[in-house]
Amino acid sequence: MEPIRSWLYVPAHRIELLGKAMSGQTDAVVLDLEDAVPADAKRPARDRVTEALTRRWPKPIWVRVNSLESPWGRADLAALAGSAAAGLRLPKAEDPDLVRAAVQESGLAVHAIIESALGVENAYRIATAHPGVALLSLGEADLMADLRLGELGALDWARQRIVNASRAAGLPSPPLAAWTDVADVAGLAADTRAAGRRGFFGRSVLHPTQVGVVNQIFTPDPGEVAAARARLAGQVGRDAAAWLDEQGRFVDAALLANARWLVDLADALARKEADA
Repeated sequence: MEPIRSWLYVPAHRIELLGKAMSGQTDAVVLDLEDAVPADAKRPARDRVTEALTRRWPKPIWVRVNSLESPWGRADLAALAGSAAAGLRLPKAEDPDLVRAAVQESGLAVHAIIESALGVENAYRIATAHPGVALLSLGEADLMADLRLGELGALDWARQRIVNASRAAGLPSPPLAAWTDVADVAGLAADTRAAGRRGFFGRSVLHPTQVGVVNQIFTPDPGEVAAARARLAGQVGRDAAAWLDEQGRFVDAALLANARWLVDLADALARKEADA
């Protein structure tokens, strides 16, 4: 799938906000049928989502459905089956069989949101439950409540479990959960930058003001991209598996693989900008 730096949530019962979200900087929109929608608005919100998906939009739309163990989850899957949604966000993912069912019943890619201790323990099994599982993420607020944690830093180990499970399953690097203190832009930037260094890519956002910060952090630095291109060019004509470059740095297959990922990411983002 194409690289997505920012995933902007839009409450599904406020579908009039979709056009504004599409005209902004976000890479993808997530129409939210779950937490943002009151119980008595679930059904009409679902109808608005399915109607919106009959139109063409310039950016991918993912839909966060309700948990399959809730009164609304299965109806969400049935309504969205065969739709033009790019995929579904499945909350409360902890049972690989239910994740597999979500893919099979909807026919859509599934982004599994892990929000419990059991979900973290089952992360790799969830990631490999079906080829249609596209991504993993943490639902950090719910996970902190389940683990009875008092600070975000206590989730560092769980974050790394999700990074490892994703890559072990051959999935892209996982996106971060939303930063809930919208006014704390400095905190958003610091947490996002640190997580990016630890294997995450992209972040859910709750407000358009967060999008630019997240996009900037997950856009490769031009200097780093140029250095990566130089490393890749430096392997041409070499028979050795490893060597020292002109700056005296050791270059081997692992460093070249990382350089290739960075160059591919930069090229994909450049194509996205050109097509916008």
